[in-house]
Amino acid sequence: MFSWSNKEGKKNPELFQNVSDGLKRLYRTKLFPLEDTYHFHDFHSPALEDADFDNKPMVLLVGQYSTGKTTFIRHLMEQDFPGMRIGPEPTTDSFIAVMHGDQEGVIPGNALVVDPKKPFRKLNAFGNAFLNRFMCAQLNNPVLESISIIDTPGILSGEKQRISRGYDFAAVLEWFAERVDRIILLFDAHKLDISDEFSEVIRALKNHEDKMRVVLNKADQISIQQLMRVYGALMWSLGKIINTPEVVRVYIGSFWAQPLLIADNRKLFEAEEQDLFSDIQSLPQNAALRKLNDLIKRARLAKVHAYIISSLKKEMPSVFGKDAKKKELINNLSAIYEKIQKEHNISPGDFPNLKKMQELLAAQDFTKFPAMKPKLLESVEDMLGNDIAKLMTLVRKEEAAMPSQAVKGGAFEGTMNGPFGHGYGEGAGEGIDELEWIVGRDKPSYDEIFYTLSPINGKISGATAKKELVKSKLPNTVLGKIWSLADVDKDGYLDDEEFALANHLIKVKLDGHELPSKLPTHLVPPSKRQEQL
Repeated sequence: MFSWSNKEGKKNPELFQNVSDGLKRLYRTKLFPLEDTYHFHDFHSPALEDADFDNKPMVLLVGQYSTGKTTFIRHLMEQDFPGMRIGPEPTTDSFIAVMHGDQEGVIPGNALVVDPKKPFRKLNAFGNAFLNRFMCAQLNNPVLESISIIDTPGILSGEKQRISRGYDFAAVLEWFAERVDRIILLFDAHKLDISDEFSEVIRALKNHEDKMRVVLNKADQISIQQLMRVYGALMWSLGKIINTPEVVRVYIGSFWAQPLLIADNRKLFEAEEQDLFSDIQSLPQNAALRKLNDLIKRARLAKVHAYIISSLKKEMPSVFGKDAKKKELINNLSAIYEKIQKEHNISPGDFPNLKKMQELLAAQDFTKFPAMKPKLLESVEDMLGNDIAKLMTLVRKEEAAMPSQAVKGGAFEGTMNGPFGHGYGEGAGEGIDELEWIVGRDKPSYDEIFYTLSPINGKISGATAKKELVKSKLPNTVLGKIWSLADVDKDGYLDDEEFALANHLIKVKLDGHELPSKLPTHLVPPSKRQEQL
């Protein structure tokens, strides 16, 4: 159990069983009163509910039609899910929340938004046009025991994007983006055109770049030269839309369980898939920290929003000219932003989008805005300055207690163990299944060098070994690690087997592989194996 008392000396200290419980209490008692008072939910995001803090990590898949979003989910789970449709045409016309359930089936949107155990109740605000295109597919799959996946309709291009969906597609995606742990943008290596609707969607996700990953799918259908050009074109296009100096992480591959059409890049695809899987597998471990981070971002925005609303209220006349003053204040909102920045020392990045805020303010009655209430702001400041910092201790404890690869089953199992695990039998792992010592193959050539170094009693000193090993041009830090691994008996000298091992490890490193932190059993020289037992 985790507990602390606040500065004001409440009689009963805060008692938190876990991070989720702590976040719920802090939100209800300290942040929600500020949001409610200053109409935060009318401008930015609906109020959070208990399910938002209790739900499993969620992965949101976004992309133009036929980029392989549904196939990607099928590949992860190695199982079809209810409502799944795959094809070259725009097949997925609904938002589908793929979640764990003992009984396989579909829950329609209108029933889903009244379920208090699901984190979707606030989607009710988008109306029937959206709810008729929203469902939950439940099935008993081991992957879904740790994460949930949100499949989305294919983003349209050309004339198709001019047809109205009947609901604000970008706003719905933004709602999900605030609550998910990872956003995966999928691109087809054959269709890199980014439509107007897709550009609008990416801009709507602008405040969530930390959650965003990009997948260049179907990359096995093009040659190495074409892939280089496609990758460069994708990075250039994304740079124009996302408009940040940081490069978005792009994973290249073919994410389905079919033979590669062009297998030239097989090793690249395997490494990229492993990196992406590791990223997804880390989500449960980092879920508490993500929720904490999102609450902090929300609190900072709520503070700024309170300053904006109270400033507008302060400028309003008490009797005449209210409409004219309202228009003037909206037009001069940028000046109000600058004034608040200077008065309260707030970063410009904490302020909401100016144009969007002006549009929302036009529909509001400024006379109903509340004046500044310092106690509400002080409560949020106390939450950010004290409560959150102390809650971090509990976050670290929960992270340490959870396995690093919490997502299991489906495609994740195939990359963990056995000869088809990533990197198995390569680099320092080469020869792991062989009876003979793998270093022995090249030992005669290493022996020729060894005996030119004038060994004494069958061994060479560190200084002598250094003169030879530095010819590899590897940094001293790397050579120092190789020496530590090769000096198996730790006597400060290398015999012929240890010298051969050192040269083998140099070859491993020069071939682009990482050195092991501990010498694998199959690399231990035969004469030293009995000593290690």
